[in-house]
Amino acid sequence: MRRFLLVLFFFAILFPATAERQQPWFFAVLADPQFGMYSKDQNFAHETANFEFVVANLNRLHPRFVIICGDLVNRTGDPAEIAEYKRILKKLDPSIPVYNVAGNHDVGNVPTPGTIDAFRIAFGPDYYTFSQGDLFGIVLDSNLIRSPEGEPEAATQQKQWLDKVLASAKSNPNQQIVVFQHIPYFTKDPNEAEGYFNIPQPARQKYLDLLEKAGVNYVFAGHYHRNAGGVDGPLTEVVTGAVGMPLGGSFSGFRLVTVDGKNFDSTWFCFGGIPNQFDPQKPASTPCLQ
Repeated sequence: MRRFLLVLFFFAILFPATAERQQPWFFAVLADPQFGMYSKDQNFAHETANFEFVVANLNRLHPRFVIICGDLVNRTGDPAEIAEYKRILKKLDPSIPVYNVAGNHDVGNVPTPGTIDAFRIAFGPDYYTFSQGDLFGIVLDSNLIRSPEGEPEAATQQKQWLDKVLASAKSNPNQQIVVFQHIPYFTKDPNEAEGYFNIPQPARQKYLDLLEKAGVNYVFAGHYHRNAGGVDGPLTEVVTGAVGMPLGGSFSGFRLVTVDGKNFDSTWFCFGGIPNQFDPQKPASTPCLQ
């Protein structure tokens, strides 16, 4: 018996991967709070009400982290809109990490050295990585992918950085690599026509091929101000509607994403359908279908 216990002890030391599987957990995806959009930059009273409501609910639900997929403000570099966004975000429980993503309204439809520098001063890096459990998050500045001509050097630097990050992340089979950006590669179909709400070709296919080759299965984006998404082979793109002003008959709201191993389950909640509690081990329901 003693010999058997010793064998078990050494087996546990040599093979720690046999430890108990991580329990399901969840994070929150927000997009387009876009302070100033409702009133065309005359004020941001509506966005203030929406964002304060969302922060209060997130404090109750307590996701592991919150990521905000771009268009934090409506007018690029507007100091009042930026200050109001940051003021409300400070009300979020400080134990919940927050990750900001650069949107086209944050750095301009065609980013320049000046707009990118201003974003970095106000919010931090426009592309970076973070880790939460087995999730390895890659945040991209999709504006440099869609419209690199205003700052080609920064666009090249981001692409070179991404190549290195993906090569390194792919070497760890226990990680789930997830990409977060503002502009989606596509809203419904990878072969859809080019337009304002997606990444044009050939950049779209170039980056989809790169991500899929690296084993990326999920991309989360905003920009569309309504819920959408689709699949391209093994990759699923989830487009999240706006916290701020919705478009296309949608509603304001946010998304909760359950992580269960390498499986993700995503649920959109409009303001009228936010649950009192969220249990990542139980199926979520919402009366909001858009």
